[in-house]
Parts: sequence; C-alpha cells; structure tokens
Amino acid sequence: MATERIEIGTDTLQVLSSDQAFYYNILPKKANGSSLTFYCSPSTDRRTLTLELKVLLGKDIFLESLNDDLLQRSLSSYYVRTEISGGLKTDMLNQEGFLETIIDEAYKINSSDIHIETTEEKGRVRLRVDGKLLERFIIRKDEYPALINKIKILANLDIAEKRLPQDGRISLKNKDQAQDIRVSVIPSIYGEKVVLRLLKKSTTEITLQELGMSAAQLADYSDGVRKINGIVLISGPTGSGKTTTLYATLNLLNRKDVNILTIEDPVEYTVAGVNQVNLREDIGLTFSRALRTFLRQDPDIIMLGEIRDNETAQMAIRAALTGHLVLSTIHTNSAWGIVTRLLDMGIQPFLLASTLNMAVAQRLVRKLCVHCKQKVIDESQERIPKSDFRLPLSYFKPAGCPKCNYTGYSGRIAVFEIIEICEELRLAVKAGRTEISDHMQERQIPKLSSSAYDLFCRGESSLDEVLPILMSDF
Repeated sequence: MATERIEIGTDTLQVLSSDQAFYYNILPKKANGSSLTFYCSPSTDRRTLTLELKVLLGKDIFLESLNDDLLQRSLSSYYVRTEISGGLKTDMLNQEGFLETIIDEAYKINSSDIHIETTEEKGRVRLRVDGKLLERFIIRKDEYPALINKIKILANLDIAEKRLPQDGRISLKNKDQAQDIRVSVIPSIYGEKVVLRLLKKSTTEITLQELGMSAAQLADYSDGVRKINGIVLISGPTGSGKTTTLYATLNLLNRKDVNILTIEDPVEYTVAGVNQVNLREDIGLTFSRALRTFLRQDPDIIMLGEIRDNETAQMAIRAALTGHLVLSTIHTNSAWGIVTRLLDMGIQPFLLASTLNMAVAQRLVRKLCVHCKQKVIDESQERIPKSDFRLPLSYFKPAGCPKCNYTGYSGRIAVFEIIEICEELRLAVKAGRTEISDHMQERQIPKLSSSAYDLFCRGESSLDEVLPILMSDF
C-alpha cells in the first residue's frame, strides 16, 4: 500500500501559508534555525525556486525531490487551497469525515484544544499542543458555516442561534475508544468561533508522582492534603495545570471510607467514587450555595473549582473550621500571594491562620524531547538575562525529530512552589506579613524560579521555556 502522506511537524507546517504551498508546489520538511528544507516535484527548476524562496522567507533554502503523487496527497492533507487561477479549488470540507480527521489529528499529536475560527477572508483550524497554538488547516470562507453547523448538530446545539454563546458536548467512538469533547461556541464579528476541548481519560488517572514535584515537595504536599481538616489552595494562571493537580490529589485521597464532594465549572472529568456537581450560575447554583449545601451532606473532603469572591472564601473557611478538608484554586502569582489575596477578600487574619494548611503555586513548561535534545557546553557561566541565575556548564536545547513533530518538545511538566503553613507562618498570617523570603531561605523552601532553574539544569526543559519564570523573581 502506497504511503498516504509524508508526516510533517506542526511547527514546521507554519513556515508556509496554504497559498504559498500550492503556488510553489512545495511541502516544508524541516525548519532548523536559519535554514528551511522543502520537498518539491522532481521536475521543479530547483535553482530558480531556491533563489525565490530565499528572498521570500529570508533563510537558507534546501530542496529535496518527492514523488509527485505523494507530494500532492501530502499537500492536500495539510493545506487547503482557497482560490487559484482557473477556479480550481481543493474542497476539503466535502471530503467524508473532515471534522473527524481534524479530531483524530488532534488526539494523535496530543492536542488539548481545537480552535476553529474565521477572519474576514477565510477560516482556519489551530491545535493547542503543549500550550502552544499551531495552525493546521485553512478553510474556505464559503465552507466555514457548514463545518460549524456540523459541530453544533453533534453537540445538540441550536444551529439557528448565532448571536449568543452556546456550550455542549460531543461523544464519539474511534477504534473502540470513547472521545469526550467539550464544545464552546461564541459569536465574533466575522462569524462563530468554536473551541473543542479534548477531555482525556488519562488525566483522571494521573498521580502526584507524575506532576513534577521534587521528592521534598511531594512529601510536604502529601502530608498537607492528608490532614483531616483545613484548606489547601493551589494558585496559578489559567492553563497552569491546577485542575490536573486537584484530580491527582483526589486520586490519592479517594477511598471507600471517605465521602468526597466537588463543585466544578464545569465537570471536565468524571472520577469513580467521587460525587461531582456542575456549577450552574444561571439557576443560582454557585460555588458558595453548593458549599452551603455540601455541609449538610456529611462530607469528609470538599473540592471547589475556584475561590472567586468573599462569599465563597467565607464558606470555605467555615467548612474547614467545622472539620472538613477543602481543596481549591485561586488566581495569584505566588504561593504566599494566596494569603494576601484572601486578606484582600475580607477574610479575617485569625481565621485564615487557623485554617490554611498549605499554599501552592505552579506553572507548566514544555519538556524537551528525549529523542533529539542537544547538549550545549558553555563555560562562560554568564548571568541569565533579567534573573539572579547563571548558565550551568552544560544544558540542553531543542532540536526536532519525527517523534516530537519537529518541535523539539514532547509533553509538559509542572514546576511548584509549596509552602506548608507552620506555626511561625501562622503568626505571619495573623500579622498580615506580605514578605516571607527570609523564612523560605532559612527553611530551604524553593521558589517557583528555583524549581524552574533546577528543571533546566537537569536537562528536562530549555532556557526559553523557563526564562519567563526565572524573570518573575527578578
């Protein structure tokens, strides 16, 4: 059986637009710093094409011949032709199973989200892989509504409603595996934008050991969440892995003799043995109201998706004071910033000092591909810009290979800042102290920046990935 297409990395595909790929009849093979390698037809005038691409793209160009049939199949698979002279069009949306092809492609490269959106002239499909959005397909403007309607029908949404946001779910079966997809549709000035969140069962099976905590951090965190009462809060921006950490914590605590209740916005993954409730603010089912009801359900452990306001924070404090363990998230930039945020919400310092067990901050960074990462020897040990850290004698940088879709990265790992609230820190909370650097240094509690730097020195991630975290403490 003939090869259906050449496998090309998602980052590499973005060096050309669809129009450029079809106009020059080329397919990008590899992007490597200052040079680009393309597949072309054996009949191509390689000298002329090389010069033209060098001027167009501003990089050194290398060409490799590829069988015409395979080149065309690959081009049609990765790109969508909008219009060319003579009116010829590549009609991707009319091909059987185009939406399923997009979804299968997303699962194949371990994408977390599919963004389907439109501009004034065209539509496009982008996949979020390891936190980065990568453009994968271009869609003709006149075919875009048909794709959106198909998604709405599968998600049981109103195809006639184009003015208001809608949310739904799609359940598909592929090779005897269930694919659960959360659908969000919003109106934009050029048409509706759809985001498909791919919900993976593996997320609910993850353990704390897999998250990226050091041995000392894992021991501290495990001790903190095993206490019978109190509050454990995890902070970080959207997309920093807080929900995954909460699910890993539930997997640790979930036993037959424990009653666990959660209120989430929305429930993304179901966990056997855990009673999960969807937030429904439109009918009055808020975090605070659910918490008030939970206290009459004889819970041992309560998980809140997020503490957003004073009422929810007050109810969480009340739950902790009455003998329950409360797990939740909050938006702050550091672990100790959780204390400042709750005090700003109006929580009394003595109540917070009595209930807060642990404050955690986390971020996600991409992991270097173990198959292609390249070692760098640098004896200069110069200071890393805008940070207090210096380059180690040796470290690794991304390269790119078929295993990682030529991105140089494969998967993500979290870096943590974990502060266990000891008696000294309880006094600091009561006093409203906003700075505890001396305490952290004395107790050898690593900050986020230190955890990220250690990850870089161990060769698990690159300088580009950890640099924003290193700069945050400068």
